[in-house]
Amino acid sequence: MNKEELEKERFCKISSILYSASQPIRILSHLEWNRDIKRQFFADKCRELPKVNYPQFDPSKTLTLVNEARALIGNTDIDNWLQRISIKLEYGALMMASAGTNKFYEFSEKLYGKPTNPFSDGKSTPLELANTFDKQISSYANYDLGAPPPMCYLASDIAKQMQDAVVKMFGDEAPQVEIVDELSANALANPKLIRIRKTACFTDLDAQQLISHEAHIHVATSINGLHQPHLKILAAGHPGTTKTQEGLAVFSEYITNAIDLDRLRRLADRILAIQMAIEGADFLDVYHYFLERIGNESQAYENTRRVFRGGVLTGGAPFTKDGVYLEGFIRVHNFLKAIAANGRADCLKLLFCGKMDIEDIPVLYKLEEMGLCQPAKYLPPWVKDARYLLAYLTCSEFLNKMDMTKNYAHYEELLQSIPKTLN
Repeated sequence: MNKEELEKERFCKISSILYSASQPIRILSHLEWNRDIKRQFFADKCRELPKVNYPQFDPSKTLTLVNEARALIGNTDIDNWLQRISIKLEYGALMMASAGTNKFYEFSEKLYGKPTNPFSDGKSTPLELANTFDKQISSYANYDLGAPPPMCYLASDIAKQMQDAVVKMFGDEAPQVEIVDELSANALANPKLIRIRKTACFTDLDAQQLISHEAHIHVATSINGLHQPHLKILAAGHPGTTKTQEGLAVFSEYITNAIDLDRLRRLADRILAIQMAIEGADFLDVYHYFLERIGNESQAYENTRRVFRGGVLTGGAPFTKDGVYLEGFIRVHNFLKAIAANGRADCLKLLFCGKMDIEDIPVLYKLEEMGLCQPAKYLPPWVKDARYLLAYLTCSEFLNKMDMTKNYAHYEELLQSIPKTLN
């Protein structure tokens, strides 16, 4: 076996070990709160902090395998990629082991960041983005959006649409769709099963949002990862992939016209609530914040639970994962615009070869050239037929070069002459 073949074999072995190391890391299921906690919270008239205990988690299996992989890691670009993954897996295991303590937040921040961390421009932040969205969406309060009358669609309706969509996309490999009593979100997906919470109330756009988000991205990248014969780690949805995976999922909603202002506000509210908790707000403070925003006690509780699961309910140490949805969306959007601006549409499909991060693209390109990374078997419809996507990105690339300060000043003067009472 020549040197090149030995290197390929080494990369595959490290990937396989890291995949095994990722298997015990099931963060969201480890942090789930059962229904009794919610019942007791409302029985206490929403005046007492929830009483939450997490199961013990032993990180030793993951840490042992991570160290085994590190013993084989060298100093090439591909090795550096594998090293980054090993660090994320280590932090993920240690975060699970520290649920309910301040240490949990320290690892959460390392894995998912926090709202005041800057974007790649070095100055804009997710917190600034959330505040901007909040202010702008509030300005539309008196505008008739033309939306249909509010209606609660049942989980059974959404499940039927989801099942039809996954069969159409994945055929014999389509996951089952199941309605469940308890779930940490309205829906969660893996390659074999999409679960939908029975008690969730869905809007007219929720079905398309869930299909675009869960099926077209999360399920597709999972199955594509499982089809990688040489790089098993691409099938592992570890914390190092979360920003890109959730960013792709929200972008999928956006590019298919499934997103709406309510969805954007929910995502922005998550960032604002996380920052409140970092600054010391406790569970009750954040619960009342959400209650004032949405007026629904049950949903306000669920939103608050997402912020505090795993963290400290008295404030100062939340779970920061929910901040990555909008941050990831902006990262993905900017990367796709860069693809168009640089004439590199050839890199587009690499985003879907498995569970990966945008920063992994150069390495995955090398691995593809070496024959170790296989093309994605399943692509979301907006990538499989990329005519609209590339047309949109082409227009967007030119608009980005315009001096918007002068443009806004011109139209601001024009708008000042129009009475604000007009709808």
